[in-house]
Amino acid sequence: MTDTTKTPSANSVSTSAPATRGLIPLPSGAARALALTGGIATAASAFLAWTWTSAFPGDLTVYGYPGGLQWLTFTAGLLTALFTLSLYGVKGLGWLVPARNNAPVVLTALGGFGVTWFTVTAITTDLGGLVNLEPGAFFAAIASLLPVIGALALPEPGAGEKTAKETLRIYIAKPDKIPAPQATAGWVQRLVITAVAILGLATFTYGIDTEYGELFIGYLIVVVFSVWAMHTAGLLDRFSHLVAGNRSFTLAMGFAAAIAFPFTQTDDHYANIGVNILIFGTVALGLNIVVGLAGLLDLGYVAFLGVGAYTAALVSGSEFSTFSGVQFPFWAAALSGAAASLVFGVLIGAPTLRLRGDYLAIVTLGFGEIFRIAVNNMDGDSGPDITNGPNGIPSIPDLDFFGFNFGESHDIAGFTLGRFANYYLLMVLVMAIVVLVYTRAADSRIGRSWIAIREDETAATAMGINGFRVKLIAFALGASLAGLAGTVSAHVTYSVVPNPYQFAGSTPPNSAFLLAAVVLGGMGTVAGPLLGAALLYLLPEKLVFLQEKSLLAFGLALILLMRFRPEGIVANRRRQLEFHETGQLDVPDTETLADEPAATKAGA
Repeated sequence: MTDTTKTPSANSVSTSAPATRGLIPLPSGAARALALTGGIATAASAFLAWTWTSAFPGDLTVYGYPGGLQWLTFTAGLLTALFTLSLYGVKGLGWLVPARNNAPVVLTALGGFGVTWFTVTAITTDLGGLVNLEPGAFFAAIASLLPVIGALALPEPGAGEKTAKETLRIYIAKPDKIPAPQATAGWVQRLVITAVAILGLATFTYGIDTEYGELFIGYLIVVVFSVWAMHTAGLLDRFSHLVAGNRSFTLAMGFAAAIAFPFTQTDDHYANIGVNILIFGTVALGLNIVVGLAGLLDLGYVAFLGVGAYTAALVSGSEFSTFSGVQFPFWAAALSGAAASLVFGVLIGAPTLRLRGDYLAIVTLGFGEIFRIAVNNMDGDSGPDITNGPNGIPSIPDLDFFGFNFGESHDIAGFTLGRFANYYLLMVLVMAIVVLVYTRAADSRIGRSWIAIREDETAATAMGINGFRVKLIAFALGASLAGLAGTVSAHVTYSVVPNPYQFAGSTPPNSAFLLAAVVLGGMGTVAGPLLGAALLYLLPEKLVFLQEKSLLAFGLALILLMRFRPEGIVANRRRQLEFHETGQLDVPDTETLADEPAATKAGA
């Protein structure tokens, strides 16, 4: 007798399967109520005094108004309450969790718990004991624990509900299998993108404006858990669908937000941080061509930044320059710096790019050290008098475009732009040029050749790609973009000295930080290196209060990120498949990327 019982396939799900218990045995109704009550209580605790003395930064002594780190606790509690309300099916909040899972509640609750307990611990440690805590601090500590308990007690989704992990699995394996968001009017999509750009600008500005290290650490805790929650909720995937259909508008809004940044600052020091992040990000984007697209490990890339900076310093009218009577206009100095870096890229790449892997990395590392030692010795004693040796080339004059002096403050529409704000806006223009070059090159035939070389150089060569020529073009183009950024860097810092152009150091830019920015941000993407550069520049800047432990904390953060997100923060889909095995992404063994069952292939 034939067994007619149907066995569910790997893709089928049973909508009648009951939801399982959470990690903590509580009824589902009680768990939701505890998560919601705890989120509201956590947000409300920010309006109480947490300490009696103003010795702790942020003034946490006021009742009725949050201050300092309390604002972060309030934000995390509010997000926890909103995600929990979406579980109740509150009308208008269903869009918050397209993936229909409990992970966002857990993550936002952990974020609120983390920032609250970090603040209480910091008060106790910095001021010398629990006696410095007000009752509001104890209330906040207990209140932030409640949503964590409630979130962990929430029942896991039933078999009929896709978890965020399943959604990610299907999206990577078969993008066409995920239902796209419902069609909305074009103006609504552009309105959402505009709102996200404004929110991103506000978040970035808040992070740069943090006045003390404890506030920056709390900011990182809340941002990391909130973005993680939005990812598991499916919001980031939904936003990526909107971006895919409005790429030009999204790019325009991104640059509009970048231009608006200096108008949000009253302290030019933060504009200085911004311009250095843009310089660092521009160089990282150039390195992304070499590492992310072509797959060439370059450990001496910062030398090309130095070539551009020294070239601009020599021809920009500094009285300490060997060519002190020469003063090119900026456009000519910028082209000279980019051209000099391109020439050095070709000269270094031509004899070495036939090497692969570790051998190429060692050669590029040697080039970086040779450059630093060479400019350090070109002082007229140990070598020719070109770079003024360890003293460098100081007194580089500020730029002057059509009467607009970048070294002076200017009032525009009621806002005062200082010196660094002027250079920041110039770097936004340079960044736009670099992004245009990068995207056009990546989408071209040569860009596809780079990707083919990165994936398998032997196979690409067998298909007719001239591997040496393609790699040399990548090396030269990446070097010229770094040189272009170096010309602006020389004017921003007033002087050029050999010390920053080394492989590794405690502060960027150096080759190790540049490579880390590309890898951590996401190789092969535009936004990844820019985000990685911003994080890697801000972390050493904001963690100074840890003194000798700052590099330890920085290293631990890199290890954790590489452990849980090896493909980078902004992941390229192809690289996501490379870094995650089938079992890690739970891709069914009965399916392949070619949409052909594995069993069929085996039978064939």
